[in-house]
Amino acid sequence: MSVDPSAIIVGVAAAIGGIVHGADLPEPAQGIATQQVQSVVEAAPALDAQIDESIAGLPREVQDPARRAVDAAAVAVQDAVAPYLPPVPVPPQDPLPPRDPRPEENKNPQSSGPVATEPHAPSAWPSQTTDDAFAQGERDDALPQLMPSVLDYPAASSTIGSIAVFVPWFQKAGAICDGVKAPVLAALYAAENGFRFGATAPVSPSGARGPGQFMPATWARYGKDADGDGKADILDIADSVMASGHLLCDMYDQIEQWKSQGEVVGDTLDLTIAGYNAGVGAVRVNRGMPSGAADYENQTKPYVAKIRASESRYASLLGVFGGGAEGIGGKIVEAAVRYLGLPYVWGGGNVHGPSAGGFDCSGLTSYAVYAATSGISLPRTSETQWNVGTEVPLADAMPGDLLFGNWGPAGPGHVAIYVGNGQMVHAPTTGDVVRVAPVFDGMKARRVV
Repeated sequence: MSVDPSAIIVGVAAAIGGIVHGADLPEPAQGIATQQVQSVVEAAPALDAQIDESIAGLPREVQDPARRAVDAAAVAVQDAVAPYLPPVPVPPQDPLPPRDPRPEENKNPQSSGPVATEPHAPSAWPSQTTDDAFAQGERDDALPQLMPSVLDYPAASSTIGSIAVFVPWFQKAGAICDGVKAPVLAALYAAENGFRFGATAPVSPSGARGPGQFMPATWARYGKDADGDGKADILDIADSVMASGHLLCDMYDQIEQWKSQGEVVGDTLDLTIAGYNAGVGAVRVNRGMPSGAADYENQTKPYVAKIRASESRYASLLGVFGGGAEGIGGKIVEAAVRYLGLPYVWGGGNVHGPSAGGFDCSGLTSYAVYAATSGISLPRTSETQWNVGTEVPLADAMPGDLLFGNWGPAGPGHVAIYVGNGQMVHAPTTGDVVRVAPVFDGMKARRVV
């Protein structure tokens, strides 16, 4: 279909939501209406399949007219709804978000051995993030403008939310050798499979699997149980990233040896990345960067260029997460950054996750602390959360500490989670989204766990 009917349904829901919240309704009525709108949005993705299935059951000669009729109806609805849709949100310019009234307290709240020479061949097919502006190193204005950027540099919120669970393992694998660091691994994984993992991660046409897109023979050599769960799982984040780190470091050392013997020429890291794509044997045979064959020209060389071009951006992104913080603090950060890009919703969220489609500032902190500690429940508002734990100097804040700001007579009107390197993750204000941002002036830190 040329028009996505489910997208139109979401647009209708957004318009209704805007009308509801613009009306002078009692708060309980607004809450009920918001829940109903959210139910419509959640049901929308199934609409396309239902329509296609219904049309497919029609006689062949009327299927195309039926599809055109659906498209026309969808366009008509889109035009009718457009005047009522909320404006594209713009990040607030004030140094602190406004003090929104708080909702009532929520009472429910290794040594790897010889280098494998099997061609890795993972990138001959497009991943879901192949056209992601962040992965391709494009400018900020190449990104969709449906919501403000969740960081201060080009990045799609889906990419950032996905990378968070990989960060500790990129840092660990990036320490195996001096030649291959964490940002290179992150850029490579973006190119390989878009940070997808688990049973739903797709398999390439050549049979490469998992987030690192390993071929079977290479995995048999490098796949190890990195996270101590008792199995070497090609679909697992830890096992895959650590295997990639060992493979890349082995190839890097091998290529350095070949260079010293005059067998190959070129930048060692470029050639190592090429070896991950085409097999390190191709580097040796070509005495450097694999060239000439169509696969090398159309696949391997662009693959290397793409990873090296985005390496610096991933270095900045990894730095946001405090160098891969460990312990409870790192788990608090990880729980929060999973929801980067989710809309701010006044009163949204609790210890069980988002509600009404999003989080407010204290809803996000309540959820993250509860999820990371398996049961510590914070009070529901920023003012009452300030009374938990121990205040620490802002200069001594560690990832997972809570940051409080926007002070008023009743206490802090805003709360965030420190992620390290002067950055925090928070749900700022109405019209914005969960994002990473620099720590505001005047904020105070509190260690709650």
